[in-house]
Amino acid sequence: MMKFGKITATASYLPEQIITNDQLAEVMDTSDEWIYSRTGIKERRIATTENTSDLCIQVANKLLGKSQVTAQELDFVLVATMSPDYNSPSVACLVQGAIGATNAFAFDISAACAGFVYALSMGEKLIRTGSKKGLIIGGEVISKVLDWEDRTTAVLFGDGAGGVLLEASEHQHLLKESLHADGTRGLSLTSGFANVQNNPFTKEVTKKTACLQMNGRDIFDFATRDVAKSLATLIEGEEETIDYYLLHQANSRILDKIARKLKVERHKFLQNMDKYGNTSAATIPILLDESVEAGTIVLGNNQKVVLSGFGGGLTWGSVLITL
Repeated sequence: MMKFGKITATASYLPEQIITNDQLAEVMDTSDEWIYSRTGIKERRIATTENTSDLCIQVANKLLGKSQVTAQELDFVLVATMSPDYNSPSVACLVQGAIGATNAFAFDISAACAGFVYALSMGEKLIRTGSKKGLIIGGEVISKVLDWEDRTTAVLFGDGAGGVLLEASEHQHLLKESLHADGTRGLSLTSGFANVQNNPFTKEVTKKTACLQMNGRDIFDFATRDVAKSLATLIEGEEETIDYYLLHQANSRILDKIARKLKVERHKFLQNMDKYGNTSAATIPILLDESVEAGTIVLGNNQKVVLSGFGGGLTWGSVLITL
């Protein structure tokens, strides 16, 4: 009998250091009113001693502790991130080694802010093809790739990690999915440029920053147009049965506009960007865990939820699941 992936536990981890908009105003030309009115963000967490793998390891240990599953029972560890510790080894391998998941294979997924949804889709397929248990984690230390003199990007992002335990179930829980990419618009958001000419045999050197750079207008338009369109197709015929929408936490105005386009009550779009900013691949699992901890979402109650991530690549992906 075919098995399907089911989320059986959630967890999240945030660095201790809180940076408010007023604190940012002390080091750059901005203000709390300017940031909050345009984004809905009041503060964010910034890692000062921890790297991306450290945050993800904390999440992995929390998931194991909550579920009473041992690390040796895991078949896979998938980490979605655009801010890894190294190009190699992957963050997933560092997590696998730290928690002692000796029977699990591990790899990272690089799809920026859509990464967690991409990874969840991949994990569910692994369950369908024979795996029994695995961790899906989204984790970022975006602060290390920001240009802290660029107020158009530095005020938007924060650090954090979240994840889920995926286990085999006899019943289908991932009901629909919609995954997309458009590399022709990829340069609208870039990070971590590696200079191909950095060798002793090339005289010319390309002048280009490795820091995150984003065309905010392009990304806003993409989210409110392309993402809204794909969501409308995904939820067609299911509108009345969906309990909540957990979308990527980039900007409250994006959520406002998508809700209007879908003709869905705004209160169904949960959000926490005011506390954490945009944590890229981590936003959805952090929001999901907070919603479970608050009792808004109860695992095992078969609530119908949409998860949707969108960002660099350009990539966007949405899933309709029961929890």
